[in-house]
Amino acid sequence: MSSGGATATISPRPTTHRRRAADFMEASADSHALNMVAADENDSSDSNAGGAGRHHHHHHPGFRLLRKRGRFLRVESSLFRVVRAAFAAVVVVLLVTALLVAAAINVQLLNGKRGENELLIVQTFKNDWAVTQRVVFDVQGSSQVFMPKAEYQETDHANQTAEIWMQPNSDDYYKCIRRPKNKIRTVSATNGYLLVHANGGLNQMRTGICDMAAAAKIMNATLVLPSLDHDSFWTDPSEFKDIFDWKHFIEVLKDDIEIVESLPPTHLAVKPLLKAPISWSKASYYREMARLLRKHKVIKFTHTDSRLVNNGLAPSIQRLRCRANYEALKYSEDIEELSQKLVNRLRNGDEPYVALHLRYEKDMLAFTGCSHNLTEAEAKELRAMRYSVKHWKEKEINSKERRLQGGCPMSPREAALFLKAMGYPSNTKIYIVAGEIYGSNSIAAFQSEYPNVFSHSTLATEEELQPFKQYQNRLAALDYILALESDVFVYTYDGNMAKAVQGHRRFEGFRKTISPDRQKFVRLVDQLDEGTIRWEKFASKVKSLHSNRLGTPYLRLRGESPRLEENFYANPFPGCVCNRSEEQTNSLQLDRTPNLGAATQIVF
Repeated sequence: MSSGGATATISPRPTTHRRRAADFMEASADSHALNMVAADENDSSDSNAGGAGRHHHHHHPGFRLLRKRGRFLRVESSLFRVVRAAFAAVVVVLLVTALLVAAAINVQLLNGKRGENELLIVQTFKNDWAVTQRVVFDVQGSSQVFMPKAEYQETDHANQTAEIWMQPNSDDYYKCIRRPKNKIRTVSATNGYLLVHANGGLNQMRTGICDMAAAAKIMNATLVLPSLDHDSFWTDPSEFKDIFDWKHFIEVLKDDIEIVESLPPTHLAVKPLLKAPISWSKASYYREMARLLRKHKVIKFTHTDSRLVNNGLAPSIQRLRCRANYEALKYSEDIEELSQKLVNRLRNGDEPYVALHLRYEKDMLAFTGCSHNLTEAEAKELRAMRYSVKHWKEKEINSKERRLQGGCPMSPREAALFLKAMGYPSNTKIYIVAGEIYGSNSIAAFQSEYPNVFSHSTLATEEELQPFKQYQNRLAALDYILALESDVFVYTYDGNMAKAVQGHRRFEGFRKTISPDRQKFVRLVDQLDEGTIRWEKFASKVKSLHSNRLGTPYLRLRGESPRLEENFYANPFPGCVCNRSEEQTNSLQLDRTPNLGAATQIVF
């Protein structure tokens, strides 16, 4: 099976046989004894020859004993080899059996279910099989001694190839978003209708819609299918039904909230109360909105981005946000079908690929004020664009300082250096998750190191892509699925798509996601360019710096304010992912807690 890297060629093994040190010691002892016998026999022959042909049958007693011992040692040595061969064969068989059983258990767990919506998160069968494949046997001549091939000359390249595709360990974690029985919607009474206008790009709208589903639950409101933003940078006219499977959305959430396609005729004449919810609002804010809804009957929220806190909500509300995001918001059938075709073409069977979110696009560079590696004319164009967008608050930005602070997206050249330092060979398949890369020579710098670069434009045929071409949000939906399904996801800037995809990958089993430390990385790049460090040291430092940034499970990071803490949708743990080992520990602690109530009764 190809791994996307250069195939390691293993030369034919030499015909000489490797022996353990103990084997050589035993063989030397046997040889020494036999040589003594031979030496005595030769001495005896010489003595007989000197005796004028007289043949003496009476040998010294020590000589006869030594000769017998020589014959005995030869028998003993052969017997020892047979016993050792049998023992080694049994050990190897037991080892392989254990590994295969473990792999089979994992496969069963993957195919099985852990209750409703609580699928156990386990490692893939590939990891177990890779371990099993390392057990190789070496036949030593006619003795047929089988032994684990610890001396197998596996190249460094082969080891590195296995490592770069290895997934984080998440055996103890599982999805836990099942709806509590006491939270199932049983009454149809509603406080009124909630209209929402989702603003921003696709992924910003996606998470905003999930927050509005939670807000509708808190407000006891009937949610009308959200309207989408048509005025953002991409000016995409697509509606909710064009991008998402709207019937599926309503069906999945029917036991949480009521969702309708549009306002009923009885409320069409009602003028909605317009509100822009306060960013990072708590549940209490939306309970106050419920009071207004009862009064006005229809409320319209004009913004949905980041309008609900990351933490401090009831567990049932957090789980509802995840049900909306990971189960209810399924893309439309045409998007799902084409994206699956593209995934299959990219894999070409079972070949792995990296999805690189290369956010080196014109709008992002203008917004962040980053012009590193661009021409003076390109930098001026970005500055002009930044000044033309009124709601972008920052206008004067020092590009060099911003980059050294880690506030710029990686350039294509920096992304290539990063992947190379992390061990990904030049023939790795790279899927670019982004719009048009800005800069006259930007993408060429990347392709010079990684020529196997793909995008939805190169994977799909002209006919397949035609229905999506004029709709940037639908193209972004294709990219979302290919990023979600990738073997490794790498993002070069903490944008909305990076947050949404990495969170979804965590929910689906902590799939490998590399989060570059841009601030430290760009300083290493500058040292490399200045010649103050060599490539070997650069690569070593990059790997060491990112050894704990590969998507392993950790609790969502809190901050001094909601703006400074980790986004809920970037890491839904805790809330929608649970830790089995932690639960077992807590259970044991509860079991061992003394009954203080009983003790109090005895005292009194």
